[in-house]
Amino acid sequence: MALVVLSGALANKPLNGGNAWSRLSWALGFKRLGFAVCFVEQIDSCNCVDANGAVTSFKGSINCTYFQNTLERFGLEQSCSLICDQGKEVYGLPLDTLQQKAKQASLLFNFSGHLTQPELLGSFQCKAYFDDDPGFTQFWHAENNPGSRLAGHDFYFTIGANIGKPNCPIPTNGIDWRYTRPPVVLEHWPTCPRPVLDRFTTVASWRGAYGPVHHNGATYGLKVHEFRKFIELPQRHTANFEIALQINPTDQKDRDALLANRWCLVDPKTSCGSVESFRAYISNSGAEFSAAQGVYVQTNSGWFSDRTVHYLAAGRPALVQDTGTKSHYPVGEGLLTFRTLDEAVDGTESIERDYHRHCRAARRIAEDYFDSDKVIGQFLDSIGTDVPGKS
Repeated sequence: MALVVLSGALANKPLNGGNAWSRLSWALGFKRLGFAVCFVEQIDSCNCVDANGAVTSFKGSINCTYFQNTLERFGLEQSCSLICDQGKEVYGLPLDTLQQKAKQASLLFNFSGHLTQPELLGSFQCKAYFDDDPGFTQFWHAENNPGSRLAGHDFYFTIGANIGKPNCPIPTNGIDWRYTRPPVVLEHWPTCPRPVLDRFTTVASWRGAYGPVHHNGATYGLKVHEFRKFIELPQRHTANFEIALQINPTDQKDRDALLANRWCLVDPKTSCGSVESFRAYISNSGAEFSAAQGVYVQTNSGWFSDRTVHYLAAGRPALVQDTGTKSHYPVGEGLLTFRTLDEAVDGTESIERDYHRHCRAARRIAEDYFDSDKVIGQFLDSIGTDVPGKS
């Protein structure tokens, strides 16, 4: 059976159900097409923590437990490996077994260049880099920031649909960036009809893991800088607005402003930290409302959130900030975009007026544009790899 090895941050981001699904959607999509799948991750011991956030042993960490429980939930526990400190400790498949798998594999699918272990990376015949942070990745690379980890891959894919086009200032740096959509395995995201639109929700990190990006005299901002522009939205509409929000105590002023403007804030670790609770949170929402990272908006990148894909798959309309996606996806029913506060208000009113029509349209968009069979099939065609059993 043809083998695909995937590598990305799962244990490094424990209790982040949305991040877990962003990795699992590819892994389960490859598996659904008939590939054997192996998931590999690297972690440093200094990032291994207990439930209180204190550094602890690798095997006793919530990182290791989260990795184990998440992959076990989808039958991948016998074909995975969590490598600590370049192999000093390993959960799952040992390094020598992984090296043999690397030599046999049809493909390494490397999320953000996560896998850097030299003896493994050098054993693959075909390596594809997957960029789900368009703008950050390319600007870092242009500034010779090693965090981009681009070297040594055969193919480069991004969910930034406009990268390389005249209307997008993100530098390609001589790399042939190929566009791919974020997939969803629809059988894992059944629709669950709701009688009424009760609340708009989203799952977000106020600042995220990275600071603003500076390039050629321009500064590209974060989600916090965009969300502030729409903080008055709940005052302009009767619907309820909720964010499962990771926000630092130093941002108390922003937190107070959100609450003063009638946003409901919940803890993302308790409300949607696991893959099951993340799916339940979205399925129990009425619709999504979300701003985007400033860098995605300011560069007209064409970025599209895998989180939003899961809202659509669950039959939940999505009202999201425009990042230059209108020419790539149908906008107006099920999926609506905005640039201004007035457009955001109009979008909430449109969804409320004909909620069930928007719900049906949302699922159709997921089926037509984000079905993992189609997305991964197109990805494989692009690199010249056959789907197992396909004549």
